[in-house]
Amino acid sequence: MKVIAFNGSARKQGNTAILINHVFSELEKAGIETELVELAGRKIQGCTACYKCFETKDRKCAVKNDIVNDCIEKMVEADGIILGSPTYFADITSEMKALIERAGFTAMANGSMFKRKVGAAVIAVRRGGAIHAFDSINHFFHINQMIVPGSSYWNMGLGREIGDVNKDDEGIRNMKNLGDNMAWLLKKIKG
Repeated sequence: MKVIAFNGSARKQGNTAILINHVFSELEKAGIETELVELAGRKIQGCTACYKCFETKDRKCAVKNDIVNDCIEKMVEADGIILGSPTYFADITSEMKALIERAGFTAMANGSMFKRKVGAAVIAVRRGGAIHAFDSINHFFHINQMIVPGSSYWNMGLGREIGDVNKDDEGIRNMKNLGDNMAWLLKKIKG
């Protein structure tokens, strides 16, 4: 089994990646392979509403000048998908939003190709707006008929400077619970 995570932060190995890695530690303890894809420094265009994915049905977005098709392929191959983002103006980053738009539309155009995969949102936040960012990612999972495990609180960690989230004991505990629940769910589904 494998879980792929996409870090939508502008900072590689920042707070969002730290939180994802806490989830990964529990998944790896359960024998589940993990991979992190950093979107930092990559220009990702949003959906152009060309509807080519509905015509070609080749599991690819028609826009081919960025990494989105590579990301879609990784999502198709994985059993679980984690989407992580810091909170920018009470929502996810534009790179994460573009990935969601294009991967989601392509998935729907190709027979709901993420159906019944396990999906989890991970949000880093300095102070406010995390619930809206969390909801934005969960909307992607739900419209794609994915299964979303819970945790002991919403999947967020508090911190501004890189590493600050490690001081949020409740946030770290929540990520570990999420990883444990995600591993349990994957094993039940794949059983």
